[in-house]
Amino acid sequence: MKREETEILIVGLGPVGAALGVYLGRMGIKVIAIERDRDVYPLPRAAHLDHETMRLLHLAGGAEAVAAASQPLSAYEFRNAAGDLLMGFRPSGDLAPTGWPWTSMFHQPALEHALRARLAELPSVSMRLGHALDAYDVAGDGVVARVEGDEGTYEVAARFIVGCDGGNSLVRRTAGIALDDLGFDEPWLVIDAVLKNGAERLTTVGLQHCDPARPVTSMPMAPGRHRWEFMLLDGERPEDVTSDEAIAAMLAPYADTPALDIERRAVYRFHALVAEKWRQGPVILAGDAAHQMPPFMGQGLCSGTRDAANLAWKIEAVLRGRAEDRLLDSYQAEREPHVRMITGMAVSMGKVVCTRSEEEARRRDEDMLARPEDKRMNGMLALDGIKSGILEGGGTVFPDPGHGATRLDDAAGYAPLLILREACDAARIFRDARGFVALCGALPDKGGHLAALMGDADAILVRPDRYVFGTGDAAALTAAWAAYLASGVTEARAPAA
Repeated sequence: MKREETEILIVGLGPVGAALGVYLGRMGIKVIAIERDRDVYPLPRAAHLDHETMRLLHLAGGAEAVAAASQPLSAYEFRNAAGDLLMGFRPSGDLAPTGWPWTSMFHQPALEHALRARLAELPSVSMRLGHALDAYDVAGDGVVARVEGDEGTYEVAARFIVGCDGGNSLVRRTAGIALDDLGFDEPWLVIDAVLKNGAERLTTVGLQHCDPARPVTSMPMAPGRHRWEFMLLDGERPEDVTSDEAIAAMLAPYADTPALDIERRAVYRFHALVAEKWRQGPVILAGDAAHQMPPFMGQGLCSGTRDAANLAWKIEAVLRGRAEDRLLDSYQAEREPHVRMITGMAVSMGKVVCTRSEEEARRRDEDMLARPEDKRMNGMLALDGIKSGILEGGGTVFPDPGHGATRLDDAAGYAPLLILREACDAARIFRDARGFVALCGALPDKGGHLAALMGDADAILVRPDRYVFGTGDAAALTAAWAAYLASGVTEARAPAA
């Protein structure tokens, strides 16, 4: 049987696997990336990207295509059966400190095409569509996988295998990694519609209709598209709710159904699950293979993209001998608390939406409506950064202050950044011998976000995934960074006081 060797085998080329492949390929890592399906799934699945994720996708080359096929929300509201506002979120300004919209309701196929185009440009990446993982075995400190391809079965020997192969992940199941069930399991009908007559939108407001008779979600998608989700009632079967007649009846209160083309109708179960291990030796999980959450915060794909951005630079450091293998243990230690926090918030929102008892809904309404209305409408959810890990007092998301006429991220790329307060004799931006992209002198700082973050410090060191490592003396920061990599971190340490 033919055998090939690579450094990384990525299984699954949805957005998470593709972004990971781009990050690794741009650092020169040898990657084989396989995907069972030859073509991008043509229908929308994920609907929402937050500003942090758009910034990470920009580093992977996919954000511009998304931005051209997306629209922001003006608000995200939870209303009861009478239409009263229970709670809501509204962006403060058009752009977040990262320089991207707070919310982007997007068309997933546009993102996947863009990321695959970037993968195809990278000489160290072999993208193989229509190739499926059959099985794999751990061999020494790597794996040997059997792959079904165009010309039959072949073997791939890799240092690491990364399962980006979805909720039913074969990579996870083969490793025997169990899932922690967080106790949310609800069936919903998802309807995606294309608006006729050139209409771009029905509304700019995302709505959770918290009606115990039948909870409903209404979401503008990319321009010209809209999504509704209807919770199935007790005893209803998928075939009961997916007929033309059933869909027309459910949509009638919310839209002029003759002005819609139904693009997709499918029943899904909304889950809250987290893998007990995200790394087991050379086997690593990312995206839905590692965690699944209800959609009420729109953070599923966002979380998977953060996985890819967190993981790629650590893999590169290990493979190039700058870090011990144990550095990869910080991946789950950093990402799992963040995912569990988001999942908990999504489950809490889901419980508000999914209340089916009229008495419980009445008590819910009384409790939530007792707050003043201005306390029920908040700014867009600003998720915390990481709380512990490869940090020296940092953990927040680094703003993009811009660099000249472009984004700082355009100039720097996916790499660690060292922002220095003082001017330099050399170029204003350069890559030093330690791998840092160093930026010197005054940077544009629209909104003052960089100045607020830097304070009186001489420097800021930023990780490739754009979390702040720390602020302070440049020499001390770079020494601390090197020490983390050299020591092979076994536990994620809390930020310095």
